[in-house]
Amino acid sequence: MTQHPPRRGRASAGLALLVTSALALGGVLALASPAAASPAGQLLAAPALPSVHGLKGEYFLSSAAGADDLAELKATRLDSSINFPDLVSAYQDLTGRNTDTAARWTGEIAPKFSEDYTFSAIGDNGFRVWINGTLVIDHWQKDWDNEQTAQPITLVAGTHYDVKVEQFQETGGANMFLRWQSASQAREIVPADAFYAPAGYPAFAADAAVPTDGQSVALTFPNDVEGLDSAITSHLAVTVSGQTYPLDGVTVADARHLTLALGAQIDRNVIVRISYDGLGTATSNGAPVPAFDLPVINGSTYAMQTEFSATIDKSAPLPEYPRPQLVRDAWQNLNGPWQFSGASETDAPPVGQTLAETVTVPYPIESYLSGIERHEDHMFYKRSISVPADWKVAASGGNRLQLNFGAVDYRATVWLNGVKVGEHTGGYLPFTVDLTDALKSGADQELIVGVTDTTSTDQPVGKQRANPSGIFYTPSSGIWQTVWMEPVAPVSIDSVVATPNIHANTASVTVASASANAGDTVTVIARDANGAEVGRTSGSANSALTLPVPNAHLWSPDDPYLYGLDVSITGGDTATSYFGMRSIAISTVNGVQKITLNDKPTFLLSTLDQGYWPESQYTQPTDAALKFDLQQTKNMAFNTIRKHIKVESARFYYYADTLGLMVWQDAVPGGTDALNSTATQNNLVDEMHQTVDALKGFTSIIGWTIFNEGWSEWNTTVTGQIADSVKAQDPSRLVNARSGLNCCNLPGDSGKGDVIDWHSYPGPGLASPDPTRAAVDGEHGGFSYSVVGHTWPGAFAPYQAVKNSAELTAAYVANTKTLIEPARTFLSGSVYTQISDVEGEVNGFFTYDRRVAKMDLAQVRAVNLQVVAAGASAGNAIPTAPGLVGDASWPFDEGSGTAAADVTGNGHDLTLQGGAGWSAGHSGSAVQLSGAGQFASASAPTVDTAASYTVSARVKLDTMPANWVTALSQEGTSGQSSFFLQYGHGGFAFSLPGEKRAVSTTEVELGRWYQLTGVWDSAKQEARLYVDGVLAGSVATGGVGSAGRTLVGAGEFNGALVDFWPGAIDEVHAYSRVLTEAEIVRVVNNDLVDVVDPGTPVDPGTGVDPGTGAGGPSTGGTGSGATPLPGAAGNGSNGSNGSGSSGSSAGVGLANTGLEIGGGVLAALLLLALGAGAILVRRRHRAG
Repeated sequence: MTQHPPRRGRASAGLALLVTSALALGGVLALASPAAASPAGQLLAAPALPSVHGLKGEYFLSSAAGADDLAELKATRLDSSINFPDLVSAYQDLTGRNTDTAARWTGEIAPKFSEDYTFSAIGDNGFRVWINGTLVIDHWQKDWDNEQTAQPITLVAGTHYDVKVEQFQETGGANMFLRWQSASQAREIVPADAFYAPAGYPAFAADAAVPTDGQSVALTFPNDVEGLDSAITSHLAVTVSGQTYPLDGVTVADARHLTLALGAQIDRNVIVRISYDGLGTATSNGAPVPAFDLPVINGSTYAMQTEFSATIDKSAPLPEYPRPQLVRDAWQNLNGPWQFSGASETDAPPVGQTLAETVTVPYPIESYLSGIERHEDHMFYKRSISVPADWKVAASGGNRLQLNFGAVDYRATVWLNGVKVGEHTGGYLPFTVDLTDALKSGADQELIVGVTDTTSTDQPVGKQRANPSGIFYTPSSGIWQTVWMEPVAPVSIDSVVATPNIHANTASVTVASASANAGDTVTVIARDANGAEVGRTSGSANSALTLPVPNAHLWSPDDPYLYGLDVSITGGDTATSYFGMRSIAISTVNGVQKITLNDKPTFLLSTLDQGYWPESQYTQPTDAALKFDLQQTKNMAFNTIRKHIKVESARFYYYADTLGLMVWQDAVPGGTDALNSTATQNNLVDEMHQTVDALKGFTSIIGWTIFNEGWSEWNTTVTGQIADSVKAQDPSRLVNARSGLNCCNLPGDSGKGDVIDWHSYPGPGLASPDPTRAAVDGEHGGFSYSVVGHTWPGAFAPYQAVKNSAELTAAYVANTKTLIEPARTFLSGSVYTQISDVEGEVNGFFTYDRRVAKMDLAQVRAVNLQVVAAGASAGNAIPTAPGLVGDASWPFDEGSGTAAADVTGNGHDLTLQGGAGWSAGHSGSAVQLSGAGQFASASAPTVDTAASYTVSARVKLDTMPANWVTALSQEGTSGQSSFFLQYGHGGFAFSLPGEKRAVSTTEVELGRWYQLTGVWDSAKQEARLYVDGVLAGSVATGGVGSAGRTLVGAGEFNGALVDFWPGAIDEVHAYSRVLTEAEIVRVVNNDLVDVVDPGTPVDPGTGVDPGTGAGGPSTGGTGSGATPLPGAAGNGSNGSNGSGSSGSSAGVGLANTGLEIGGGVLAALLLLALGAGAILVRRRHRAG
């Protein structure tokens, strides 16, 4: 189900006046009705009707799942109005559960005007509305967010009419809103001051209001109250949209009035309540003040915004040059105040008219910074412009005058001096209009821009919705990126795109010019960071020119080096641009497909970035704000951003280029019309290709995402065709045909594109690469935490909620650690959701207003560096462990809980799944499995099954299975385990894909422990099975790579878990080498410990490098000496922190030893410390 926060807008002037007056009178708000009105709408005096504003809310449990009835009343309270963006928390608090519940609100409603009123309601799930005893809306349905409108009803001003509203909730989100409108009453949510509670309810009433600054709550009692002092704050609670706000103190004015100072500011568009627990010393008329829970009139005018807004010059916002890849010296920014008016679809442009309102361009009209704060389907913008004389603009023989728009949503038409000069359709891309021929003599030119944006299902809208809720947000209509004008020569440069070829030390440069003639020549000069020329080329416009870039300095996140470009064309137009030299590709690394940057394995560690701002929606409030998000992403050691179903302004990509952040760029999806309308489908595809053309000059963009979770996707075959067409359009980048291939019950995989992308919350999603595509996690995480005072109205926890910053940090770190081994082996990227909270979603690293970092960012950075380092080490050889504990070892001696530790310290801890339990083991305890969906899993492979390996397990069967059951396996690259250590058809087997089985004919007894060992010998291309240390069978077969989890008690087939083990499993080991038969016997006998003579030189296989490399984090290169390990080499000496760089995992330098200890072999420290007779458990070195 979805959730439905209210549309944000200005605080009602009437409400603000009501609150101000109430506060001046001591806060009494609810004791008088509005005056009556005449049929003409003029207010008349009417007798006062003493009552309390609001409605009686009754909250019920339904009799059964899906019954949708009001069966058991659980709670009653006073509610101010039918304005509930989130009823889930209310149901949970009041009834004890948040599914299969219902509510009823009763009272009276009094209009301000004597007119025909139209009521409308929308909710999740069903609802019905009675006015004056008549059922006017009946939508008792299981759907959600389906607005219903009643027939007009004639009401008389000041008259009280009975009102009743009912709503039910099954599962998921829950919300409810009641609106009205009339000829004199604008459409709005029916306000609190229009409702009156039933007579005599509540038994105890008090009035409360939030003043305009939003920093306090004024509470007014109807009678004198004794015992009002500072101690009362421990018995009062102020909740804002379900969050309890801190109370910073109390001011008691007299026996009826007190003011509570708040520790966080209240936004103007939130629901506020105040409650008293009844346990304080306050008394009234000699009796204790009873417990109460009452709504608060919210008169706050505070709107959530970032700290950047304080620096805005509204006369000239966003003054920076908006197009960094095509820069000209002469230009004029047109951002700032424009005249504005809403319009109808058929209105003519308001030539010669003065428009009534002022909008601040380029902020969307729905936004706070625009000054409009409402949606219009049709609108006009207007201003005058003056062309500088030194621009030498003339229709004949002079320069041309171009008007540029960064983006206008959705359909724009431009008039100059009443002459239509251009139009554009599409809400996300830049466009240019030539004004020259419509100029008139004189200084002032009248510029009008008409815009239509219905935010409807037939246009690309991204996450904009007319009724924003849940994961969908407020629209961004109208002009939302910078507008500027500039003079250009008659033959002018339209764009410059440089495509690097790092292997040839060249760049292919295309200079586009629609005005160029056949004989015009383009000249392009490349300059290094110091301005020195490094190469030049010349030729025709609109054709690819080869630009030499000798000894190219490559661009990467660690070194975002950019070359400058000087571009000129015959006719006098000149401009500057820039580009970077880098490659992005899919390459085979250790037998699997991986993403490589500049021919090196690179893990694309990414945040999801949606590009929304509380005060300005799509538009960054300032340039510094735009850079802030990218800089913070970089600071946390992410190297990539997924720009999620939005196209940004050019300066966003400029900062990604200069800071060193790779970008996955999503196409912008449309609405549901794309499923059935050929015209809408064609429009979406056209905009995808236009997006590629508009952005492909930016070095940071490394890939295009066609569809997200199937939104607007109408045919899988067509999806593949679109992916192919985008790849043909831009073969220099990766293409992701669908992000979230596993999501949402979508039709099958097109098989196209360069990546297989899974979504999983909290995840991560561990997709497997296939023979042609790398695997990435396209979305995961989303751990949610609401920070009081920094949360948008209607906020909800979309995935997994935590209570505080420490829990949030711990959840992120633990989740991200599971990426380390997949990054080293089979996974090429991940995307964590998300950089900041966005409207209702509270799963960001930062709050929506960017004022609070919600995690310990130092810990975030540290674990991120480990993942990136693991990804960089993917091409390195994997050292093997000669000891008999193994690369992973699980003795299963915990005996309780849902975790089983990997005692090697290599981090392959298991999680028990499906209710798996414990029993007595062969030694200590064992994991006990039912054979029906129970198993244990590590998050990643533990051995590289494309190379030699050995696996073993102690097993016991409780029941004899009819088919195969598996004790130990590892998920493969094609939806099938890379090996199965199993039982079936009368014997044990060590099986590899393709029905290749080494089998035993030993008769198996129930309830008896057996030790099984499987060996795959790469040199012999042979699989062998040992039972209790004795060779039982062998088979010739090749090895199969792994790409997923290690599984205890289950196997994988056709992408699903199968063959669940019915019995106990104990003493599981995995080795990245072939064990000898003597070693296998030692494992059977649990003889796992090697005795090492401390006088014997330490084998490099232990992870100790006796070469010249010394300690410290290393980032690339190799030292001399023994065979280097990932991260184990450097140029230091005597244990100093070296700068070597064969890998990227931290090592520990030992002073005065000349040794470096890899992070996975800290047991060697024990050897050195004991000095003699030390016992060393040998372990494989672990990168990262």
